Amino acid sequence: SILDACASLAALVEGMEIHASILDSGLESDTIVGTALINMYGKCRSLNDARNVFNHLCQRDVISWTAMIGVYAQNGHGKDALELFRQMQLEGLKPDRITFISVLDACAGLASPVECKEIHDAIVGSGIELDSVGTALINMYGKCGNLNDARSTFDKINQPNLFLWTAMITAYAQN
Repeated sequence: SILDACASLAALVEGMEIHASILDSGLESDTIVGTALINMYGKCRSLNDARNVFNHLCQRDVISWTAMIGVYAQNGHGKDALELFRQMQLEGLKPDRITFISVLDACAGLASPVECKEIHDAIVGSGIELDSVGTALINMYGKCGNLNDARSTFDKINQPNLFLWTAMITAYAQN
């Protein structure tokens, strides 16, 4: 979409112009359009604009919550990402694999062992297969300096792929 192009180019001014057109058409509160705007603003590093769009969505689904969590995580606002993740759960939405990957990215940025373990436990409790989030888990544990849990996670994965091996080697190299 045109918003994806603006996001890829970090073309904030052009993205804002498109946003103005979306406002004129009354589509900003649409979840799909709003999520695209959140992603665009996030990639343009305009977090306040992303959050403003998120706050004005009529309905928020897991995808829109995950987009906003990802915006915070990718822009070094791990605490905000975790806070939003907890709020999402309080509102009764269940995180999916992509949500957890974004939250793991936020935890890796914070390098907080307590929160790392909390999110890992939430993943296990959710029933999501470790194989689908293993690389992000190992990366997070590596950045938190917890090689034992990184290795334990790696060992629980049935058939480690190149990404998992790279994450594990990187964790060892970082520590």
